[in-house]
Amino acid sequence: MPPLKHYPPKPEKVYLYGTCLTELLYPQAGLDSLRLLEREGIEVLFPEDQTCCGQPAYTSGYQQEARQVARSQLDLFPESWPIVVPSGSCGGMMRVHYPQLFAGTPDEQRAKEVAERVFELTEFLVHVCQVTLSDRGEPERVAMHTSCSARRELGLADTGPALLKKLGQVTLVEQERASECCGFGGTFAVRHPEVSAAMVEDKSQALEAAGAEHFVTSDCGCLMNIAGRLDYRNASLKGEHIASYLWRRTS
Repeated sequence: MPPLKHYPPKPEKVYLYGTCLTELLYPQAGLDSLRLLEREGIEVLFPEDQTCCGQPAYTSGYQQEARQVARSQLDLFPESWPIVVPSGSCGGMMRVHYPQLFAGTPDEQRAKEVAERVFELTEFLVHVCQVTLSDRGEPERVAMHTSCSARRELGLADTGPALLKKLGQVTLVEQERASECCGFGGTFAVRHPEVSAAMVEDKSQALEAAGAEHFVTSDCGCLMNIAGRLDYRNASLKGEHIASYLWRRTS
């Protein structure tokens, strides 16, 4: 498990790091992340030059290429405000792996400084904002999928469920394979498609067997993979990024 992170008082401003998949496939999740933060009285800064965090190259073994991509992100957050990321995988890359990626380089200290300010969205809402939620939705049974990076790299298996438990009309149901990978794993799904397909089939069946009417996750890669598999099977179960789910039920 990673060491316990120090949580500061709620700040006046934060940076929002949108992530590639959010921007390309689920822009509503990015907008809803911004709205949730602004509702807490926080000014949200969105650096327009942000691109990929470098994780695909890094996990594929291309260290130099990953540094080149990641280095361009280090200049985007000049002030000392927290950096909020609506993705455990990108958050894990920036917080856990940036110091390793830049170790022994002139950018080592700058990478460490950025890493220390990175917070995953559900983590930030729970531990920094200490958010309260007023549920305006209908009663619903919901399952939560926490990504491997959020669960294992950041130690955040509980923050997503904690937010859902704040919704008075939501019953959080536990899936049998809650701690298992959905099979996406970034480039893993491309390099090992048959294994990935088997894993996401197991995950999809577990979500359905739990009796969930809806599932949520805090990672767009997992959302794309699981929801895509369910759609392929013409399943009635639908998924949503947790930011959009929270905003929809509380706005």
